[in-house]
Amino acid sequence: MKLSYNEFETLVVIEREKKKLSQRDLAKLTNLSLGTINNAISELQEKEYIDNNNMITEKGKLALEPYRVKRAIFIAAGFGSRLVPITLNTPKPLVKVHGKRMIETLLDAVVKAEIEEIIIVRGYLGEQFEVLLHKYPNIKFVNNSLYNEANNISSAYIVRDKMENAYVLESDLVLSNENLIRKYEYTSNFLGIPVDVTDDWCVESKNGIITKEKIGGTNCHQMIGISFYNSEDGKKLKNDIADVFNSPGGKEKYWEQVQLVERKNNYKIAVRECKKEDIIEIDTFNELKKIDKTYDV
Repeated sequence: MKLSYNEFETLVVIEREKKKLSQRDLAKLTNLSLGTINNAISELQEKEYIDNNNMITEKGKLALEPYRVKRAIFIAAGFGSRLVPITLNTPKPLVKVHGKRMIETLLDAVVKAEIEEIIIVRGYLGEQFEVLLHKYPNIKFVNNSLYNEANNISSAYIVRDKMENAYVLESDLVLSNENLIRKYEYTSNFLGIPVDVTDDWCVESKNGIITKEKIGGTNCHQMIGISFYNSEDGKKLKNDIADVFNSPGGKEKYWEQVQLVERKNNYKIAVRECKKEDIIEIDTFNELKKIDKTYDV
């Protein structure tokens, strides 16, 4: 039996927290209204997905299985030219912020979410990523020999057959809210921060579905490089990524332009909201110095 969105969001939090939660607790953790939570609780109890103490049952765990995230794919092949001089000797995802490699903030969240298959697409100074195996021994590396002559669509092209039930993550993000990476996802989505105005990459949406990607806008969502694709969309991406990559000018595209621009009629990608304090994207060396004063010497 398919879960409604509100049932899903409520059940996911109950499963994740593994402790008794009040309706008010659930409303805060899901960003759903108290009335919506009350209705979801009643429906979940009626289906025997949770018990009278609002704890998940075995039947509830089975109901979540169709939404299970199978893998996490890290796009980590690029040079990171705007972070020079640090990236002259270190790939950007391995740059430390407050003593921790950027990619590790994401990897820790993936491990916490019990996502077992981890793929890192590497290119520039790729051998340095081997250091991660000490802490994350199940990582599988895929080498992108095209990173220096194509945009990040080349990384997606190499792993295009792995997109089903998968997160795709840019690897130069510093994550502070590990709960953004979840064991289960309801539908294909792209993370975004709601903003009044931005000059960065952003998306417009209608009824929660992304309708347009652009640079700069008002009353929109600033894009964060973490997205998820369900089985249906993952299968379509396998072909669409190849078509766009092999089209004139395709190698210059950013990979997410496949589903948000070039083949957007093939997808309904939801925007999943997060907060500014949940995650930081460090684009330049000056930004790095502001965040981590050890570099400001």
